[in-house]
Amino acid sequence: MRFGAGASHLLRLCFWAVCVSRHVQRAGSARVEVGGRRARSLHSLARLFRDAAPSCSSFVPRAQARCYRQIKNKPYPKSRFCRGVPDPKIRIYDAGMKKYGVDAFPSCVHLVSFEKEQVSSEALEAARIACNKYMVKNAGKESFHLRVRVHPFHVLRINKMLSCAGADRLQTGMRGAFGKAAGTCARVGIGQILLSVRCKDMNQTKAIESLRRAKFKFPGRQKILTSRNWGFTPYSREDYALWKQEGRLIKDGSNVKLIGNHGPLAQRPASQLFATPGQTGLVPNHESE
Repeated sequence: MRFGAGASHLLRLCFWAVCVSRHVQRAGSARVEVGGRRARSLHSLARLFRDAAPSCSSFVPRAQARCYRQIKNKPYPKSRFCRGVPDPKIRIYDAGMKKYGVDAFPSCVHLVSFEKEQVSSEALEAARIACNKYMVKNAGKESFHLRVRVHPFHVLRINKMLSCAGADRLQTGMRGAFGKAAGTCARVGIGQILLSVRCKDMNQTKAIESLRRAKFKFPGRQKILTSRNWGFTPYSREDYALWKQEGRLIKDGSNVKLIGNHGPLAQRPASQLFATPGQTGLVPNHESE
């Protein structure tokens, strides 16, 4: 019975070691070869398997994330031309009380990327778990809403190379080097928001600490910024309070819609008729001013 030094998995070696050891026990003079070397006893057989184990790893593990950190080529999304893409590790993008209204959580904290890079779906999932776990443990599961702001649409490729004995006879080097899909990542830029947490003002420091822990799951450099806006809305807290008092806002889940002056007046209720628009461009207008 022969075992090549390039066996695929160490588990398979261990299984065959048990079978061969029983065979050696029954026939004391049996000869077993492991990697071209002969064993006559259980002790020598175990020593040969121990020596052959490091060279028997022909399976290719997932490449390190530093190999895919730099943005080099065009986006390569999943399509009918790019098939066989594994599912991204992250499947949940909203955690906590995502169904709470816009008035429940006025405070908002962002984790902002300060580097142009690629962030893998595994890193996004790890950061989501770390941030969610800290907030649930220290602030309560009903005291926040976490949202992952980037999605891993870019497909990563890997040109698998064999690492077993005799691989140089089977491989062709850089001939046909276009790799197979190995995973997905998100392409982020400088100043782009990665994670956002909205909560009450009393839990703002806890949200900052949760995002600080999530920073360790990402490569590159990130900063934690406290938003001036109300929750996830694009309006400042002062403008939100005044427009809400004037009745210019329509609730839309965790966001709001600002009522403008466009459109037919006949289709509007009397409470939504205003003499001046809520804002001119990006400059807010208030009736009390």
